[in-house]
Amino acid sequence: MVGVSETLERARKEFGERFGGSRPQISVFAPGRVNLIGEHTDYNGGFVLPMALPLTTVIVGSRRDDDKILIITTAHGADEPHTVEFKAPREEKPLVPGVPKWANYVKGVIQLYRAGPVPGFNAVIASSVPLGGGLSSSASLEVATYTFLQQLCADDGDAVQKALTCQKSEHTFAGVPCGIMDQFISVMGREGHALLIDCRSLEVTPLPLADPGMAILITNSNVCHELTGSEYPERRRQCEEAAKVLGKDTLRDVSFEDLEAMKERLSDTCYKRARHVITEIARTTYAAEALQRGDYKEFGRLMVKSHNSLRDDYEVSCPELDELVAIAIEVPGVYGSRMTGGGFGGCTVTLLETSAAERAKQHIQSRYRGSPTFYLTKASAGAGVITVQ
Repeated sequence: MVGVSETLERARKEFGERFGGSRPQISVFAPGRVNLIGEHTDYNGGFVLPMALPLTTVIVGSRRDDDKILIITTAHGADEPHTVEFKAPREEKPLVPGVPKWANYVKGVIQLYRAGPVPGFNAVIASSVPLGGGLSSSASLEVATYTFLQQLCADDGDAVQKALTCQKSEHTFAGVPCGIMDQFISVMGREGHALLIDCRSLEVTPLPLADPGMAILITNSNVCHELTGSEYPERRRQCEEAAKVLGKDTLRDVSFEDLEAMKERLSDTCYKRARHVITEIARTTYAAEALQRGDYKEFGRLMVKSHNSLRDDYEVSCPELDELVAIAIEVPGVYGSRMTGGGFGGCTVTLLETSAAERAKQHIQSRYRGSPTFYLTKASAGAGVITVQ
């Protein structure tokens, strides 16, 4: 797995080549994430259980003497052009979304930054988070951008507002009505812990995830997804419609008994979407309790049920993800597996005995029809400044 130091070196090398051999004054990082359980519950006010990853987005750069901003990305898979230049936003001339698409995630954070005015700067972005892999490459880019801006002109340091600002930028500049989970874990991640996040109150419960006998394997199907398509907004709209019919603000407030009692008032599709969300919120709280007591077998069972619900009720899986889960749970020592992220491609996450990790990778490699990429990973820290010696 590519670590922060390698990603930083790539960014610094590009910066030197593009800016006359100079060294960047600022270096920051923000992690991607894997969600262990609790999918499509965040924008319904429910619970999620993610952890930050050693896969990161790094931004290096320096202040300029004028108000121009020049940003280069080295991220594999980013749309062209890989260099953008524009003036720092001012009240009379705010930034607006445009092309390339990757730059909108950066522009949104610059426009909505909570301190300022933002000065001009040169910057290079490098990332080890796979684009379209369901590991929050977009949130890590947003949070890294915000962390970079904090070094240029400090804000009040409110971490929750930082995450909320990054979420708002994704809504308004990238057109993705995402929940708060991805930005929150990228800001708040804690080494050796998953975080149970209440997406309504934003309360966080750290859960230890450092047992040397247990491992987390991420398998990238290498089927890319793009959440700006119609599927994600459509799922959110269906959930909102179901909550409205059921007389509640969000599906977080609906019990399974309430749903069944009013089933006839919902379309079949909205009923299935609501059933997934309501049962997934319950599964996530049960899974957190299981993790707390070290009951990995129960946690794995809940992961598989989560995947089946995402496949059948929420309909956001795909044949490749279903295949990866089915293959993984065949391996002795695997507790459970599920798709992770928005769906329609990307990655699966598998909880397994550490001793079974290589066996699981070999089994998946031999059986999966595609070309998987593996990340044997651990829970890592949230965004921060990189001190360069």
